[in-house]
Amino acid sequence: MRTEDIIKAENQYILQTYGRPEFVLERGNGVYLFDTEGNRYLDFVSGLAVNALGYGDYEVVKAIEEQAGKLMHVSNLYHTIPSVELAKSLVENSFADRVFFCNSGTESWEAAMKFCRKWGNTTHAKPKNRLIAFNNSFHGRTYGSISTTGQPKYHKGFEPLLPGIDFADFNDLASVEALVTDETCAILVEPLQAEGGIHVGTPEFLAGLRALCDEREMLLVFDEIQVGCGRTGSLWAYEQLGVEPDIMTLAKALGGGLPIGVALMRQHVADAIAAGDHAATFGANPVACAAAVVVFNKLIEDGFVQSVKEKGQYLAGRLQKLQERFPDKITGVRGRGLIVGAVTEKPAAEYLVPFRERDILVATAGADVVRFLPPLVVEKDRIDEVVDVFDEILRQESE
Repeated sequence: MRTEDIIKAENQYILQTYGRPEFVLERGNGVYLFDTEGNRYLDFVSGLAVNALGYGDYEVVKAIEEQAGKLMHVSNLYHTIPSVELAKSLVENSFADRVFFCNSGTESWEAAMKFCRKWGNTTHAKPKNRLIAFNNSFHGRTYGSISTTGQPKYHKGFEPLLPGIDFADFNDLASVEALVTDETCAILVEPLQAEGGIHVGTPEFLAGLRALCDEREMLLVFDEIQVGCGRTGSLWAYEQLGVEPDIMTLAKALGGGLPIGVALMRQHVADAIAAGDHAATFGANPVACAAAVVVFNKLIEDGFVQSVKEKGQYLAGRLQKLQERFPDKITGVRGRGLIVGAVTEKPAAEYLVPFRERDILVATAGADVVRFLPPLVVEKDRIDEVVDVFDEILRQESE
């Protein structure tokens, strides 16, 4: 099919919930994507932080092929090898004692919410089931996840949302303390608000949440779906904060491009969950888990996350120099590791086409942040290429 035929068929047969540019991606290699017309794009979106190792990683592809030839699916009614290997690695390299496998970030968040309420309703003399979430947050598109997402634009038209959820202000501990009651069972937070504009949680704020949860017998839940798995320059974002949660959700980068979601938890949370309390037909899929084992082993290799940290500092530094040159166009640079945003004076979406016209893919985060999410294996030369193009775009605007 020709490009125009594919796009026409997409418009005819697929529900139009996305606004896609007028090209069709066909294959990827390393940090590049190629469309059906043979055009090459430098990818600084990486599948929305999914393709951490880029495209076509040999070991990941080999693991997928080998596992697909052995066993693709049996459901959670039976034991399989890859899920146990992955669970062991995740527990041994995190705060957690147990994991629950599902298929996406939003599913892992739904699981975390259920686990919080089961724990709160069954381990206290008086049930505790209210949740505190944060303004400007993003946790997904299902009912539980949008109900805890602090952006009204995602709620519009889908009311009523789930009850029992209160919203505080990010990095404002006093606003959280004002909402806590004897019915509050958990605080749900992104250590770094990604979709909401790349706002980094301060160590003082997150430590305050941990202390408050300990004092008032509540669970602290971290959403590391986008910022975990090395993205921020440490294996987990919480490691840079000196704060550990009781539950943490993962997805995106872990599967190497295949769908996977994980809720990690401490044993005292797991003790509240009984057989039959939650399930996922495709959770712990052998092929997805086999790919994730390879991805995770690469992430924990000596020097890998340190290299992400160094490249992230380099990217942020170059963008800050750009801000110095164009202070009327870039008003800030924020992020950590290889999730970095340039805060723009005009709507960030207006920069997507100029980048695309120069064969570079970037994303936005909120209304005024151009988001840079390259594969974690990106080289500094490619960072230079992207920032140099941004410089060119801004210079042409100024002429």
